[in-house]
Amino acid sequence: MTFRAAAIQMCSGTDPMRNIETMERLVRDAARQGATYVQTPEMTGALQRNRDGLREILRQEADDPVVAAARRLSAELKLYLHIGSTAIDRGDGFVANRGYLFSPKGEQLLSYDKIHMFDVDLANGESWRESAVYCPGDQVKTASLPFAEMGFAICYDVRFPDLFRQQAVTGVEVMTVPAAFTRQTGEAHWHVLLRARAIENGMFVIAAAQAGKHEDGRETYGHSLIIDPWGKVLAEAGPEGEAVIVADIDRDAVATARQRIPNLKNARAFTLAERVAYAGERGE
Repeated sequence: MTFRAAAIQMCSGTDPMRNIETMERLVRDAARQGATYVQTPEMTGALQRNRDGLREILRQEADDPVVAAARRLSAELKLYLHIGSTAIDRGDGFVANRGYLFSPKGEQLLSYDKIHMFDVDLANGESWRESAVYCPGDQVKTASLPFAEMGFAICYDVRFPDLFRQQAVTGVEVMTVPAAFTRQTGEAHWHVLLRARAIENGMFVIAAAQAGKHEDGRETYGHSLIIDPWGKVLAEAGPEGEAVIVADIDRDAVATARQRIPNLKNARAFTLAERVAYAGERGE
């Protein structure tokens, strides 16, 4: 079975309502191109580094304007709309970096909270402590859709291959990785990581990204990607600005890739042996 997937690239600012307008315009563009599954990037609703500014725009799920707009839009356009993520007030003092999948009837099929927090100090002086604001999720989510078995991750999750492997062995064929990768880490690792996850699991990877210079001062890498199970890039956006990329996803390609390289079947349990220590003379 084949379906057309779209990845929406955005440069979200600090105003959720402006970002929703952009999202809606780009999703409509994807629908006109025949997409039946459309993914938006991480933090579609807003990119806001300032904690006070973030608190001002936060809403709980029932009142969140991004959630409401996605529900309405998916039903109107009769497509599966995947909001890569948006910031949601959990009601307990913490924030969820939460993704959503809506059906063509506007039903919320699932939500997924980003599991791995981006707590790093980069070589260019950037410092990120997502765990200071966001509460990590602890559940892997998958969905059996009419056209594919789909799995979910968000941005930094891509650096944890076990998350992808656990979903692959349950039959997941298409992995989603909406992101807001920094420019520095994106230049070094974005393509390599996403292609590796596709190849090692024999699955499609769809990654809608944030791109360019944002109102809050950060800079994201862009290059939204759709990758096939053999690691081939089927569609790619540029480094900056808005874009809609589409590709036809043939789930038979997953079975073919897994037959050609049956590493999921060939995996074996093993134990980590005791480390050998040797304090001999140094070579000259």
